Amino acid sequence: MMDDRQGQATIIAIATGIPAGVIDQDVAAGVVQRLGITKRWSKVLPKLYQKSGVLRRSSVLLGPDHLEADLRQSFYQPPTESAPFGPTTAQRMDVYAQHAGPLVTKTSRLAIERSGIEPSRITHLVTVSCTGFVAPGLDHALIQSLGLNGNIQRIHVGFMGCHAMVNGLRVAQAICQSDPKAVVLVGSVELCSIHQQYSEDPEQIVANSLFSDGSAAAIVVPSGQADAMNRVGERWRMVSSLSLKIPDSAELMTWKIGDHGFEMTLSSQVPKRIEEELRSPIEQWLGTHGISSADIGQWVVHPGGPRILDAVEQAIGLEPQRLKPSRDTLSNYGNMSSPTIVFIMEEILRSLESQGSPNVAPWWLVLGFGPGLHAEAMLLERVYSET
Repeated sequence: MMDDRQGQATIIAIATGIPAGVIDQDVAAGVVQRLGITKRWSKVLPKLYQKSGVLRRSSVLLGPDHLEADLRQSFYQPPTESAPFGPTTAQRMDVYAQHAGPLVTKTSRLAIERSGIEPSRITHLVTVSCTGFVAPGLDHALIQSLGLNGNIQRIHVGFMGCHAMVNGLRVAQAICQSDPKAVVLVGSVELCSIHQQYSEDPEQIVANSLFSDGSAAAIVVPSGQADAMNRVGERWRMVSSLSLKIPDSAELMTWKIGDHGFEMTLSSQVPKRIEEELRSPIEQWLGTHGISSADIGQWVVHPGGPRILDAVEQAIGLEPQRLKPSRDTLSNYGNMSSPTIVFIMEEILRSLESQGSPNVAPWWLVLGFGPGLHAEAMLLERVYSET
C-alpha cells in the first residue's frame, strides 16, 4: 500500500468506561426469573442466558453489590395489570437523561488526558448513541463538564446501532481531511439495560441476555498533526472504510421505539446472511489497497453475539483465536452496542503488551453490524512509537 498520508486522519487516544454496577450473568438470569417477565421461558432462562457468551454485565440501574440481587435495582418490577410491559419509554428516557451524560463525560475526559491535548483545543465534537434521546443532549453535557469551547462544532450520530462508532470515526476522518487544524472528540455512550423487554418472544429474550451499558471515546486529528506530535505509544491511521448493505435482510435486525422502551429484533437468520455475503465485498475492498484478509493482523469484530462471531470466522476463514479479543470483551462486558469496538481495541492492546509485542500486526480491521442488515468496516494502520 502506498504511504500517502496527505488528507488522512489518525486516532491518537482512546478510552472506555462502564457504570459502577456490575452483575454476573447467572445472577441476572435469576433476577429476571423472579420478576416473572418471561413466564413461558422461566425454567430454561438460566440456560438461555448461559448460551449468550456473557459472564457479567454492567448497568446504570444497579445499586451496590453488597445488596441482595433482587434489591440491587428497583426500576424493573413484576408486571401488573396497570403496567404489564414494565416502565414506559418516557420513564426509560428519564434514566437516560440522568446517566448518559456523566458516563460519556468520564470516558471522554480520560481520552483527552491520554491525548495530551488541552480541552480548549478541541474543534469538533461527534457524539454517538442509539439508546436514548434528550435535548439539550450529550454534546451539551460534554461542553459544560469538560470545559470545551462554546463555539465547538457538533454532530450527532444517532440510532444506528452496534456499528455506529465506525460511523462516528468516519465523520471525524472527514472533518480532519477538510481541516488540517481540526481536533475531534468522538464520544459514544449506550444504556442498553434501560430497554429490558417484558416479552415471551425468544429473539427478544436473546437480546435481553446480551446487552449492557458502556461508553467509549477517541481523539482524532489529521495525520500530519499526529506525526508532528511525536507521541510515545500507539496511534491508528484511518486508511479507509467500507459501508455494506447486506441484501434481502432489512427485517432481520431492527431497532424500533415502542411504548415501553426500544425494541430489538435480532433474527436467528442474521449469522447465516453474514456468512453468505461478507467475504467477497471485504476482499474486494481490501484489494483496492493492495492487501487481503490474510494481511490483517488484528480483527476488531463487534460481538453482536457468539453466533455472529462464528459467522465472521466462517465467512473470512479465520482461526478462532483471531476473534478471541471480541469473545473476551463479550464475556466480560456484554454487548454495549456502539462503544464495544473500542473495548476490543483496548483488549488487543493489553494482549500485545502481555506478549511483549508492541510493534507487530500494523493492519487492524474494525467491523460491526447494525440494523438494515448493514455492515460497517474500517481499515486502520497501527503505529507504535517508543520514543
